Amino acid sequence: MSTTTLETPAAVNGAATFTPVHMPAYIAGRAVETGRTLEVRYPYDGSLTGTAALIGHEHLDEAIKAALEGGKKPLSRHERSTILRKAAALLAERREEFARLITRETGLCMKESRYETGRSSDVLEFAAMEALRDDGQVFSCDISPMGKPRKIFTTRYPVNVIAAITPFNHPLNQVAHKLAPAIAAGAPTILKPSERTPLTALKFAALLYEAGLPGWMLSMFLGTLDEVINPMIEDERTEVVTFTGSVEIGKAIAKRAGYKKLCLELGGNSPLIVLEDADLDLAAKLACEGSFRNSGQRCTAVKRILVQESILEAFTEKFVELAKTYKSGDPEAEDTVVGTVITEDSAKLLERRVHDAVKMGAKVLLGGNRKGALLEPTVIANVPRDAEMVHEESFGPLGPIVTIKDLDDAINYYNSGRFGLSSAIVTNNLQAAMRASKELKTGTTNVNEVPGYRLEHTPFGGVRDSGLGIKEGVVEAMKFFTHVKTFSLPW
Repeated sequence: MSTTTLETPAAVNGAATFTPVHMPAYIAGRAVETGRTLEVRYPYDGSLTGTAALIGHEHLDEAIKAALEGGKKPLSRHERSTILRKAAALLAERREEFARLITRETGLCMKESRYETGRSSDVLEFAAMEALRDDGQVFSCDISPMGKPRKIFTTRYPVNVIAAITPFNHPLNQVAHKLAPAIAAGAPTILKPSERTPLTALKFAALLYEAGLPGWMLSMFLGTLDEVINPMIEDERTEVVTFTGSVEIGKAIAKRAGYKKLCLELGGNSPLIVLEDADLDLAAKLACEGSFRNSGQRCTAVKRILVQESILEAFTEKFVELAKTYKSGDPEAEDTVVGTVITEDSAKLLERRVHDAVKMGAKVLLGGNRKGALLEPTVIANVPRDAEMVHEESFGPLGPIVTIKDLDDAINYYNSGRFGLSSAIVTNNLQAAMRASKELKTGTTNVNEVPGYRLEHTPFGGVRDSGLGIKEGVVEAMKFFTHVKTFSLPW
């Protein structure tokens, strides 16, 4: 392993001070305090980031009742679009404030936190546009010998209540991805953010109210599993459960939710396939960006780099040299590119997986050092395919290199696993690119780009253990949050 020295935490070296924040729960727009709170701490040095109020079951019931009652007088398309555009403008004004809080909750570097606020603005803007778009259809009935002189029309109406649960790794954008399409569709939502990063989410809820969102359209809160979370999932009044997070929890939700619409966006183990005809400078850049950005904590991050054996040495040299420029350290320092992972325990798990892979014959070429929740960007060569590091989802800044014989080998290897979220291939061979796009059993395949590339309104979702195949993205989410109604008239 390298002997690079990790920087001393900010609390010791005198970085900028931060005043801890407190956020209430919001029940139908009303700020609620119960005297019970949850602490949130900065992963980099353990200092207090803030506290958030915890609610009880009675508050959950109040939130659902308010959503049902308010839904009797739905917002117009123009009202929904205006609220979303106003929210986008407010977020743009407060970008630095939100970015600082994201960094203090997650340990992500400021570069990533600012990037996330920009993506969240896109979600709001795209949802504002889609709120104005009517996707109704018209079918003529006289096209069949059995037809009649009639036309069939379709329209959409929102579900009664959406129950949403979001993860820690994108504490603003994941929340925006649930709420913006719901608002655009006119569907009331109750949302439980991650207990690791609730402050950003609750601050975003307050911004939405300020933008004009009626209270009944949104409740956001934290609570215990038995008192709040399970009842929220099971309640027959919630028509949709949308969850982003781990495979295990997603499958547990599926069993508990019962007869309702489910959108489960779960884990991934995305490969970057590098073929012998690839532009190696591009391949090295995509490997670094995919493996180390957001501290490797994206469900679509590059988790395995599958390199054809004929170019293995040349690619590895370029990858290691470029990876050296991805500086890790104080998340609030402007030159930091890789901050911490979410907890010290998460970093220890990653560190252990590196050590286990080394015992199996792998070799650490760069990084591998850990201090608290800070783990250096790490490049590992000769990783066996059955190593836990690549067999399971490793949520952190690891760049494991696995040798492949050819494209057939890469496709068979990936398809034999249980995940199916995203993938990427680096090649200048159109036929190879098309084969990968067709044959990889995954929700997304990108050519000469990282696995996670997309726009905020395009379809996104996985198959197999990465999800039920239901797509997110503004357009698909709006469809999922509505019911289709058909009616016919004489014509």
